[in-house]
Amino acid sequence: MSKSYSMHPLGDAAVLVQLGDEITDAVHQRVVDFTQRVERNPFRGFIECVPSFTTLSIYYDPLTVQKPDDSSSTFDYVCSLLQERFKADEENGKQRSIQEVVDIPVCYGGDYGPDLEIVAEHNGITADEVIRLHSGQDYLVYVIGFAPGFPYIGGVPERIAAPRKQTPRPRIPAGSVGIAGTQTGIYPIETPGGWQIIGRTPLALFRPDRQPPTLLQCGQYIRFRPIDRRNMID
Repeated sequence: MSKSYSMHPLGDAAVLVQLGDEITDAVHQRVVDFTQRVERNPFRGFIECVPSFTTLSIYYDPLTVQKPDDSSSTFDYVCSLLQERFKADEENGKQRSIQEVVDIPVCYGGDYGPDLEIVAEHNGITADEVIRLHSGQDYLVYVIGFAPGFPYIGGVPERIAAPRKQTPRPRIPAGSVGIAGTQTGIYPIETPGGWQIIGRTPLALFRPDRQPPTLLQCGQYIRFRPIDRRNMID
């Protein structure tokens, strides 16, 4: 069987593993699977894995990696170590594993979702329809990035997709739920941002006093659940 991934140098202390060319659940499941294989069985000199939509970046310390005294480069040696860890049956990545779906309560509209009506008008539907569609399915967390604990969540229905704002807001409150294109995300801390804000969750996504410090992890599935203002804590 030919390899369904490729490895490339990323600077002089990292390997970029390319696992696909399109953003799909199947490709990302392989990213998560490969990440877990390396983290469960790290090699000497391993620092961390950074998963993304279709790639996995693996950082290492070249001075700590115990490369045999031969002509191969440290990069080639690390690639050989990774290939050993990737030999397991790749069929594991073809189906979604059974796991708990994380419940995300959201108060939509009003002060908490100032762009809900904009998203509705952009798509020629009602605000209630936006809420129904946004909260009507499970979503995959593809990447954690931009801000501590910010989840990039794919699979937003085309009927509620909306472009980013031309001028970002200087301050978006923590917990704000937004849409950008066919992605949705949750701002874990107060920060500038240009996503269309349709609601807010009372959950804390970034919890620096806990381990792990982020509520959501790459590869998890979530589902938004509408709540009313009485369930919000300002």
